[in-house]
Amino acid sequence: MIDKSVPKKELHYYKSISDLCKALGVSKPSHPLIVQINHDEISSSSKVRYLVHDFYMVSYKSNLNGKLKYGQGYYDFDEGGLLFVAPNQALSVMDDTECKGQSLFIHPDFFAGYNLHKSIMKYGFFGYNINEALHLSEKEKAKILHVFEDIKDELETSIDDTSQQLIISYIEVLLNYSNRYYKRQFITRKAINSPVIERFETILNNYYNAGLASELGIPSVKYFSDQLNVSSGYLSDLLRNLTGMNTQQHIHAKLIEKAKQKLSTSEHTAAEIAYELGFEFPQSFNKLFKIKTGLTPLEFREQLM
Repeated sequence: MIDKSVPKKELHYYKSISDLCKALGVSKPSHPLIVQINHDEISSSSKVRYLVHDFYMVSYKSNLNGKLKYGQGYYDFDEGGLLFVAPNQALSVMDDTECKGQSLFIHPDFFAGYNLHKSIMKYGFFGYNINEALHLSEKEKAKILHVFEDIKDELETSIDDTSQQLIISYIEVLLNYSNRYYKRQFITRKAINSPVIERFETILNNYYNAGLASELGIPSVKYFSDQLNVSSGYLSDLLRNLTGMNTQQHIHAKLIEKAKQKLSTSEHTAAEIAYELGFEFPQSFNKLFKIKTGLTPLEFREQLM
C-alpha cells in the first residue's frame, strides 16, 4: 500500500533490518530479523522521511509534536499511542516531527516455524489507518512498556532457540493486550464512534433508497470505508464491537430487509428484485436469502398469502 503522494525519488525501501538501522543512524541489530529502536537514538542527520519496509512494526509514540503520515492521512499523536504497520505499507515522517518512544521492527521470517507466522494477520489493527491508532490509559501504557522492556532484555542477550521463543511469546502478549485495549477503546470512545456508525447507517440507507444498487451493484465494504474515511478493517471491527455485526453483515442485513419489503409489496419476480438489489445473478440472491431467512424468496412470498 504505497502512498502515491510520496515523491518516488525520496522513497526509501528497506528489505533488511540492518539497512534500516544504518539509515536511521542507530546501532547494528543483534539479530538480523528483529530490532527494537529507541527513538531518542535515531540520528538527527538521518535523511529518512518516506519509507516502505518488509517488516511488521509495533511502535509506541509519545510527545510527538508534528505529524506522522500514513497512506493518505495525518494524525497528531500529542497524547501518544500505539501504531501498527504491516510489511509494504508506506510511512512518512514530516520534517517537523519530534518523535519520542520506541519501535519494534520484525521481519516475517523471524516467525518462521511458529504459529504466529500464520496467525499474526488475525490482528486486524495491522490494517488500520494512522488516525485509528490505539490510545492507552496510564495503566495500559505501563503494561505495554513492560512488555517492550522484556523484549529488549531478551534481545540484549545472545539469541538462541529459547530466547527467540520467549521473544515471540512476548510479541503475542503485546498483540493480545493491544487487541483487548482496542476493544476497550471502541467502547470508551463511543462519543467519537457513534457519529461514524450513524453516518454508516445513513449512507447504507441512502444507497438503496436512491436505487444505486441496480446501477452500481451491491456496495462493497471499501465503498463505506472510503465514504467514512476510515480503513475497512477498523470499520468492521468498530461495528462488530458496538453492534455485534461487521460491515459485510450489516450490508447483508439491509439487503434482506429491502428484499422482504419488495417481496411483500410488489409483484416483481425474485429475479427482478435480485437485479434491483444489485445482484448480478439471481441464484446468488436466492442463496443469500435462504441462508439468512431459512426460506427461498418464493417461499417467503407464499407464506404471506
